[in-house]
Amino acid sequence: MKGLKDKVVIVSGGATLIGAAVARAFVAEGARVVIADIDTRGGTALATELGECCRFIATDVTRDADIEACVAATLKAFGGVDCLVNVAAAYVDNGFDSPREDWEKAFAINVFGAVMFLRACRPHLKNGGTVVNFGSTSAGVAQAGRWTYPATKAAVLQFTRSAALDLAADGIRVNAVSPGWTWSGILDQISGGDRDKVNAVAKPFHMLGRIGDPAEVADAVLFLCSDHARFITGTNLAVDGGYAALGPEQGLSPITELMS
Repeated sequence: MKGLKDKVVIVSGGATLIGAAVARAFVAEGARVVIADIDTRGGTALATELGECCRFIATDVTRDADIEACVAATLKAFGGVDCLVNVAAAYVDNGFDSPREDWEKAFAINVFGAVMFLRACRPHLKNGGTVVNFGSTSAGVAQAGRWTYPATKAAVLQFTRSAALDLAADGIRVNAVSPGWTWSGILDQISGGDRDKVNAVAKPFHMLGRIGDPAEVADAVLFLCSDHARFITGTNLAVDGGYAALGPEQGLSPITELMS
């Protein structure tokens, strides 16, 4: 990817499966990465693995003071901020039964955390700076028993468009990626670590017949931050194996059935 070498990147939620893949991918391209996460053990281990070009900074995205401290530490360590990737997310969702506290937590992490991180980074983002927010295929469809998470991800996509417009004059691009089902902490937990089971369940509603790998999402993030995407802003890139394009008929052929 052109234009990533020596860039300074903050990855919120960078200790998770997907966030960690993003961090590793940037380091592989010669970037310097700050992992901002509440997972001290995972973040520290990943930073140790990635070496001198990586730092872990314990950060709770629901706390503005933590976010500001993370940005300050990034400036001290690497001298600037070029890219912000907002991966941090909460998946607490009981649909109709979700109490106010769950709604507030979901928005505090998924939406407000991303917004406040951008606010903190904005004074330091140079012309050519990039931001990638994490949306979801959940933002555009109805999903049984899921209310809070899809609502927050829809808000993230609108925030992305608004930020892209207001920051364009300063040469800052803001985009989003929306993964389909991707191997992540929540799927690992729900399935008991059985990725084959998850693939079997997900197959009918992904054109490619499987879930995504964290590295595949990371590749899309790197593309949006690279010079290859220099004329792309305000967009949402679906990294979903065809999930969003597949309608209710899935891979079936009801017309053929009617004709039989």
